Parts: sequence; structure tokens; C-alpha cells
Amino acid sequence: MSAHVLLAYDYPLLGAFWTILWIVLWVAWFILLFRVITDIFRDDALSGWAKAGWLVFTILLPFLGVLVYVLARGRSMGARERRHLQAQQEAFDHYIREAAGGTSRPSQADELMKLSEVRARGDITDEEYRRAKEKILH
Repeated sequence: MSAHVLLAYDYPLLGAFWTILWIVLWVAWFILLFRVITDIFRDDALSGWAKAGWLVFTILLPFLGVLVYVLARGRSMGARERRHLQAQQEAFDHYIREAAGGTSRPSQADELMKLSEVRARGDITDEEYRRAKEKILH
């Protein structure tokens, strides 16, 4: 058996650094590619044909397509990302308010019940209770 066995100590340290660098660059490349594709679909200013054209360009010629897209439309990518995140945050806040019941006005029955509790404690007179009740019912 004359097969050469490559052991870990046969791999030079600089070779390990170069391998790590290439892996990091490939991961960064894929992150950028998917950010560009996401931005293409997210942009409401682009027509359907423009989206299709950019998408075909970035898929058929990925390195050139992404480079041209970033040069042509990269400046506004951050603004679109911020608008998307703000819209998500507003929708989430609205959902929380609705689920917690913070935006809904209390019903007349709830207000009358609270008013009768206040009168039962003796905090208001019968005349004040009658005026507040009329105000709630009208």
C-alpha cells in the first residue's frame, strides 16, 4: 500500500487560515446573494418585469448580477430594509394592543358597573350618579 496518508500535522497553518478565509468569503457571498434576491422581491417600486429581469440576471450570472445590482440599487437597499422592519414593528405593536384590549373603549355596561361601585362606596352622591349615568347612556 503506497497510498499517501495526509495527517492533520501535514496541513500547514497558513493553509488552514486560507481555508477559513475562503469559507468565510463564501458564506458572506451567499448572505449577499440572498439579501439581493430578498430586496428584489421586497421593492414595491419595481415592476414585475423589472423584478423578473433582475432575478434572471442574478441567477444566470450571479457574481456580475449581484455586483451590478449593488452598484445600481445598493444605496436604497438599507432604506427599504428599514421601512420593512418599521412596518413589521407597527404591525406587531398593533397586534399587541388589540390582544391586550388597550385600544378598545369600555362598553356602557362596564362603565355603569364601575359607576355603581363608586356610588356603593359612597364616593359620589345619588345626584352625581344620575348625571354620570345619563352622560354614559347618551
